[in-house]
Formats: sequence, structure tokens, C-alpha cells
Amino acid sequence: MSLGTGIVLFVIGAILAFALNIQVDWINLHLVGYILMIAGVVGIIIGIILLTRRRRTVATTRTAVDPVTGDRVTRRGIDDDIV
Repeated sequence: MSLGTGIVLFVIGAILAFALNIQVDWINLHLVGYILMIAGVVGIIIGIILLTRRRRTVATTRTAVDPVTGDRVTRRGIDDDIV
């Protein structure tokens, strides 16, 4: 669930809970609105957590001697790890 989905769920839930004055016998729209608002808040929190995760970059350098030519070989690489 993304940040936008959480906001949409929260808005729809707020409309059902506070703006509508319709009584339906088979479902309680106010309760459904509160449930959607809670789901929206959870979605917003998960979206923020996913946005704030950082990537850790590790640079590695390896030096070796080529056995055929005797030259020194240096290899540099970057490894990306998601923390």
C-alpha cells in the first residue's frame, strides 16, 4: 500500500463517518468509515516508512598482481545494499 492509497482510504472513511447522514439497515456506514480511516492511517505510516528507508553504499577496492605480466591490477566496485 502506498502513501496515496492511505490518503484516499482516510478521505473516503472520513466522508462515510462524518459527512453522510444516511441510515442503512444492513450496514453501519459510520463504523465502515472509522475502519477505513484506521486502514488509511496504517497505509500512510507504511508509506512514510518505505519512503524514509535509506540505501547504504559500500565501495570496495581490490589490488592484485597479474601473474602473467607482473602488473598491479586495481579493481574498484560499488555494492548497493538496502538497509
